[in-house]
Amino acid sequence: MIETDSQRAVSRVLPGVREVLEHLVRIPSVSANPAAADDVRRTADATAQLFRDEGAEVDILEVEGGQPAVLARFPAPPGKPTVLLYAHHDVQPTGDPALWTSPPFEPTERDGRLYGRGASDDKAGIAMHLAAIRAYDGAPPVGVTVFVEGEEEIGSPTLSAFLETYHDQLAADVIVLADSANFDIGVPALTTTLRGLADCVVEVRALDHGVHSGQYGGAAPDALTALCRLLATLHDDAGNVAIKGLATAEPPDVDYPEDRFRAEASVLPGVELLGTGSIAERIWAKPSATVLAIDAPRVADASNTLHPVARAKVSIRLAPGDDAVRARTALVDHLRANAPWGCEVEVSVGDVGEPYSANAEGPAYDAAREAFRESWGREPVDIGIGGTIPFIAEFAQAFPAAAILVTGAADPHSRAHGADESLHLGEFGRACLAEVLLLSKLAKATSSP
Repeated sequence: MIETDSQRAVSRVLPGVREVLEHLVRIPSVSANPAAADDVRRTADATAQLFRDEGAEVDILEVEGGQPAVLARFPAPPGKPTVLLYAHHDVQPTGDPALWTSPPFEPTERDGRLYGRGASDDKAGIAMHLAAIRAYDGAPPVGVTVFVEGEEEIGSPTLSAFLETYHDQLAADVIVLADSANFDIGVPALTTTLRGLADCVVEVRALDHGVHSGQYGGAAPDALTALCRLLATLHDDAGNVAIKGLATAEPPDVDYPEDRFRAEASVLPGVELLGTGSIAERIWAKPSATVLAIDAPRVADASNTLHPVARAKVSIRLAPGDDAVRARTALVDHLRANAPWGCEVEVSVGDVGEPYSANAEGPAYDAAREAFRESWGREPVDIGIGGTIPFIAEFAQAFPAAAILVTGAADPHSRAHGADESLHLGEFGRACLAEVLLLSKLAKATSSP
């Protein structure tokens, strides 16, 4: 096979880009940890310098209460569109270090994968964008705005204010959000739908105070048992969500084999899967409900007591097309309506994140699919994401005329947010090449794609 100019350019820059990625992984930029604020700032500074060295106009920007974000701009040649390339430089906490095979902030290669916190989510996104700029020697064929935020892993709480404050600097014809994953190793994908999110804390109160379980049990209810019964009403016997009023989207046309899903989700042998419909439909197009946490006595501290109060945090994921605030109201109404035995139920509403569904047609999507096809040597697929990335809906709302492409270098084995997070280096190289090809194809347009 004859190597193209784009392939040669990417091969030339990849070794240095990998060194950059490893340097970024070594910085423990955990945005959820206030003690790591200096490291979050250090990652922003390092990212800014990377693009400044390539000739960009670079600023580190903040809004009140927000984390530092990097904005780097390469002006558009006359008549060419502008492309916004997004990534984030903050990372998740590591959890128990004992669960990691190698230290989480010491990048380590094993079997073709680079292990380390942030290696895939989402410092790989920064490295992808840098690779594309370096492949063009700092002179991309379109205008490029690189936007790297520092608070995605805590829900991008000030992003809406940031988009409003710096709207003009961020405006683009095409927006590439590099914070997703491919369908499998060797199978490129565009993420076209994401589920939304709503959560709450429910408190059940059955007694004024705790009493002896032997003396009063059998007639007096306890709050913990009542809470368990209430939480059980979130699903029907087949595991479908039983909250009235939640939306369901059109089933996706993707074959997601059950055995593959069971392996990737680490479902134990003999454990049944929840819900009905295809796997892709259940995790991308239907709602889900999860009990995230329960406040209850530890087994080690248990006593023979009927407990007066118990609390749980409940989260629902919402199908594309649903409304997060309306869905949260449906969850609250369900919990209040299903209080067992007349127990008092109080619900404190929590966060929401809107679902997202793209109109995955038009010149920008055609260019992306062609770029993926050339880089991977096979047709890309359109996939959904069962999780929620609230900032994508915010970008779509702030820039309704822009084509939004959701991409990434991760894969189902990357273990983002978990121990032994990793990046498949072969997939990373193909993702970098695809972005270089995408910019070239978008440059063929003389106006907004």
